[in-house]
Amino acid sequence: MFDAPLRVTVLGSATPFPRPGNACSGYLVEGGGARVWVDAGTGTLAELQRHVTLGDVDAVWISHLHADHSADLLTFFYALLHAGLEPVLPVPLFGPAGTADRLAGFLTNGPERSPVERAFKVEELYDSHVVRVGGLTLTSRAVEHGLPAFALRVEDEDGRSLVYSGDCEPCPSLVELARDCDLLVCEADGETPGHHSAAQAGRTAAEAGAGRLVLTHVGPALPPAEAVALASETYPGDIAHADPGLRFDVTRRSRTPGRTTTSPASSR
Repeated sequence: MFDAPLRVTVLGSATPFPRPGNACSGYLVEGGGARVWVDAGTGTLAELQRHVTLGDVDAVWISHLHADHSADLLTFFYALLHAGLEPVLPVPLFGPAGTADRLAGFLTNGPERSPVERAFKVEELYDSHVVRVGGLTLTSRAVEHGLPAFALRVEDEDGRSLVYSGDCEPCPSLVELARDCDLLVCEADGETPGHHSAAQAGRTAAEAGAGRLVLTHVGPALPPAEAVALASETYPGDIAHADPGLRFDVTRRSRTPGRTTTSPASSR
């Protein structure tokens, strides 16, 4: 029905604040006739516009409400309502419980609650939440991050799949969600509560049988090449770092352990 390939474009991967040339966490997932903005970290709204007209965003999915994953929802609100884009409103917004009130709290300037529902149709996530957006199926699982947080699996009608960890420490629900996925985008902020280290990200990918691994949200103290090297000690497949602007086409691939590279099948 839909001929376009499933793919993910890195809008930003910096943590915990944007850097010159690298916004915070954000990704554009395209496929099945749909465009989904996954995480709206600081700086990602500007990067999103390099790839898609804002009025053509079909849905937004937010892993958790830390600012480096959600702050640009505020400016997206203004763009949708006041920039003359003529988008189809409200835009579906999938996020943790309390997303609408959190936005309203920032946007309200007076005694009356800001009507965020004018811009967004908010649907709260829960463990095993499933929704269709165009020809894509989005499945969310609760993960361990110290506050309500979710990982995401996106599948198209041809069976191609990608999984995004959000922010979380290694946990069974992420491995289950990522089981036999074609591409796993996993954070590697460090071996601290609520996060993966690079080696742990590799281990999660190996346990899940993921076809490829993309490391993202790597902490500022660890160069990306070193993160890839550490992950390769626990995962024998292809590994890349989520450099801003990289695009990964999701293809069905053999899961036989293969060569580890820094940029498999990716482009700017």
